[in-house]
Amino acid sequence: MNNLISNYFRKDSEAAPLAVFRIFFGIMMFGSILRFWLNGWIEKLYIAPDFFFSYYGFEWVKPLGNFTYILFLLCGISALMIAFGYKYRLATITFFLSFTYIELMDKTTYLNHYYFISILGFLLIFLPASSYFSVDAYRDPKKAFQRVPSWCIDSIKLLLAMVYFYAGLAKINSDWLFRAMPLKIWLPSNYDLPLLGDLLQQEWVHYFFSWTGMIYDLAIPFLLFFRKTRRLAFVLVVVFHVLTRILFPIGMFPYIMIVSALIFFDTGLHHKILQKISSLIKISKSRFDNAKTFHYLPKKRKILLSFLSLFFLIQFLFPWRYLLYPGELFWTEEGFRFSWRVMLMEKAGYAQFRIVDRENGKSFYVNNGNFLTPFQEKQMSFQPDFILQYAHFLGDHYRKKGIEQVEVYVDSHVALNGRKSTPFINPRVNLLEHQDTFRQKTFILPFNDTIKGL
Repeated sequence: MNNLISNYFRKDSEAAPLAVFRIFFGIMMFGSILRFWLNGWIEKLYIAPDFFFSYYGFEWVKPLGNFTYILFLLCGISALMIAFGYKYRLATITFFLSFTYIELMDKTTYLNHYYFISILGFLLIFLPASSYFSVDAYRDPKKAFQRVPSWCIDSIKLLLAMVYFYAGLAKINSDWLFRAMPLKIWLPSNYDLPLLGDLLQQEWVHYFFSWTGMIYDLAIPFLLFFRKTRRLAFVLVVVFHVLTRILFPIGMFPYIMIVSALIFFDTGLHHKILQKISSLIKISKSRFDNAKTFHYLPKKRKILLSFLSLFFLIQFLFPWRYLLYPGELFWTEEGFRFSWRVMLMEKAGYAQFRIVDRENGKSFYVNNGNFLTPFQEKQMSFQPDFILQYAHFLGDHYRKKGIEQVEVYVDSHVALNGRKSTPFINPRVNLLEHQDTFRQKTFILPFNDTIKGL
């Protein structure tokens, strides 16, 4: 076994797949940043609000006012530098730090694919993706290599496979498979789509999409890994992600996953892609075909492989942390984020906060619109850590207004996956007596139903 592992880590491969991945990743990320800017979302999400919901442990990460535009500009420029392979190491570090800072500024905007981009950007820091067909390799032949260690390419494949497979495992639950929830709620809203609109009103279609979605996520990594099924798998990737892009407003993510899947193909395809690009930019691809192989120094290689092994171990274990918490995951959401649980639930909430002056017993209700945007209020209303954080914000706000012995209570109801709205947070609990930690949030009322599955 040790010999097999040692032999694997000594193998090398053509660097072309890594170069193609680098180019498309950088272009897609630049397009995403540009799209965010042109749609006015920087102003709407990170400048206009008066209050921002922080991740636990990252309360110090805040929007930078109008300088937030500079942050996005830095992120976009670094993405282009990655695509060109110009000052690659600096570019990847800058991209990872700036994109992750953007992601952490307000958890109201949390999406699984933002987390995916962050950890993928982190992984790219340690891979020699600019060793072939890059500005760095063009300017300095000493940095040009036609071959790289095979594990450098396989590490990206492994990360992609984990995302898909965990997304499939998460769909093995009774709401998704046996109630077709939340697709039964979402799909009929696309009634105006040509050809598909009427079909999406049919209940059997909702179940078909639920089951095929689960099977697709579980199977696609294996279909992509094997040469005989790879072409079929890629067709399925294109169909699946184009369809999800049509049906759901999930931005650039489907296109990112489509181009990322190309890394599973043999090097012949990637050389053809690079040849097309070289024709467009009028640079001879043969300049980079030097038959040289990139090698890490033995000590550096050992440290790097140990570090990346830890990285993947964390990625493997982290989605299972929800098992440490009692109660229904979809209800409490304790351990829900960063676990590749994609589009599994539809929650709608109502949260009315009551401020009590313990000194004189007087109380009044808060107009959430005075502090939160409609989007923030919607997200806050059904997520317990949001509710707790907002309660502490209100407590601090009204202390400054002169209520020294302030208490904050909430009347909260949530509807989950088509169920009737039921009480969510214990209305008798003063939320200021609880702190946001990784411990169980005991102020969440029990879920009055059962969702079976992983």
